[in-house]
Amino acid sequence: MKRLFLALILGVSLVYGSGSITFSDAPSAAKRVAPSSGETILSYHDAIKDAKNSVVNIATTKTVQQNDQIQDMFNHPFFREFFGPGFQAPQQERKASSLGSGVIVSNDGYIITNNHVVEGADEIVVSLIDNSKEFKAKVIGLDPKSDLAVIKIDAKDLRAIKMGDSSALLEGDVVFAIGNPFGVGGTITQGIISALNKTGIGLNRYEDFIQTDASINPGNSGGALVDSRGALVGINTAILSRSGSNSGVGFAIPSNMAKTIAKALIETGKIERGYMGVSIGDLTSDLKEVYTHKEGALVLGVEAGGPADKANIKRLDLITQINSTPIKNANDLKNTVGALLPGETARITLERDNKVLTTNVALGNMDVAEKEAAGVKSSGIKGLSLGALDEESRYRFRVPRTIEGVLVLEVEENSDAQKFGFRQGDVIVQVEQTTVTSLEDFNKAMTETKRDRIRVLVSRGGYISPILVR
Repeated sequence: MKRLFLALILGVSLVYGSGSITFSDAPSAAKRVAPSSGETILSYHDAIKDAKNSVVNIATTKTVQQNDQIQDMFNHPFFREFFGPGFQAPQQERKASSLGSGVIVSNDGYIITNNHVVEGADEIVVSLIDNSKEFKAKVIGLDPKSDLAVIKIDAKDLRAIKMGDSSALLEGDVVFAIGNPFGVGGTITQGIISALNKTGIGLNRYEDFIQTDASINPGNSGGALVDSRGALVGINTAILSRSGSNSGVGFAIPSNMAKTIAKALIETGKIERGYMGVSIGDLTSDLKEVYTHKEGALVLGVEAGGPADKANIKRLDLITQINSTPIKNANDLKNTVGALLPGETARITLERDNKVLTTNVALGNMDVAEKEAAGVKSSGIKGLSLGALDEESRYRFRVPRTIEGVLVLEVEENSDAQKFGFRQGDVIVQVEQTTVTSLEDFNKAMTETKRDRIRVLVSRGGYISPILVR
C-alpha cells in the first residue's frame, strides 16, 4: 500500500512538473583584476577638471511676502465674521536668500541655469568655483515652461563648457554632477544614466528628462551633468525624495534642449513656441487593437478655428510623424511642436480609419493662444498684462469680494510696468478720477487722460497704493 501511495505521488509530480526550462548562463569568470595596480590610479580628474571650472555658484536675494500664514488664519470663518469679509492682514516684506548653480556657455559671460534659481530675484551674484571673485549678473531671458534661464556677467576670457550631444546618451553611461550643493562650494558626484526621455514627472511643462543616480542635492540646481569626457549632457534640475536629500533619483534637462532654448533667449530674450490647437493623449492597450500604428499621439479634441482645425485634423486621428520626426506618444508631439516657431508649416503624418494621410499645419503662437484663452490682454503699458477678476483669480491672489477692478496677471522683467511699480496680483481700481471695473474702463481712461503722468490706484493686499505711470 505504501509503495502504491509513493507511486501515485511520483506520478502526480511528473504530471505537474512536466514543463522544462533552459537558462542562459553567463560565462564563468576566469579571473578578477584590480582597477589599479602598482602606482596606477583610476581617475577621471583630467577629463572633468575643465568642466568643473565652467560651473559657477549663484546666490540670489528676493523680496517675499511674509504674512501668508497669518492671512490663512484670518480667512477662518470666526475672524471673517469678527473683522468683516474685506479684511486682510497687512503685508510684510522680507529679503530671502537662496543658492544654486550655473554653467558658463560662452567666454564672454553667458550662463545657463534653472529658471527657479533666478526667477523673481532682486539681486543675482555669481562666483566662479575656483575663484573668490564675485560678479553681479543680469537676467537675459527666462523660460518657466522648461525651467531654464540665461543670465550674464560682465567678464571676459571665461572657460566655456564643451557641449555634448544628449541624443547620443545611453543608459549605463558614466556621468558626473557638478554644482554647489548645500552651499558648500564646488562639488563633483558620480553616477550613471539611469533612464532617458523621462516624462510625466510633473516638474515642468516640457519634460524630456535624463534620470541619474549621481547625487543632486539642494544647491545643485542649474549645475552641469557631464559625461566621462567632461562634455555637458544635461542641466541638473531636481530630485525625487521624501526627505529632501538625495535618494538616487535625480533629473537633468538634456543639453540639446538647453542649447536650443539658451540660443533663443540670448538672441531674442524670449521663447516662442508653435501651437496646433489640439488636446492629445496616448494610445491605451485596448486602443492599439484598432490602429495599424501602435505608437503616436491620439487627438482627443480640436480647437474650433485653430491651426489643426484649418488643416482638417479630426478627433481620433493618430499623429505618427511631424516633418521627419517620429511621434511615439503625446509628450513627443508636445515637445516637437513646442520646438517649432509660430508661423512655421509642419507636415503632419497621421492615421485615420487605418489609412495614412498627410496634411500641412501653419502653426500658431502658444503664448498668444494661452493668453487669449485666459482672457489676458495687453494694457498698452509695456510689460503689463491684464485679465478679468473672476472667482478663481480672487482665490489665487486673495482679493476680497469688496474689491472690483482689473487684475494684473503678468509683469515682465525689466519692463516699463515693473519700473512703474506694478506687481502680479495687483487690482487696478482707478485711473485718475475714473473708477475701473473692466478692461474697457481701464483702456478708455488711459486713452482719454491727456497727461504725461497718470495716477493709477491699485489694491494690493487689501490696501490702496498709488502708482505713477509716465
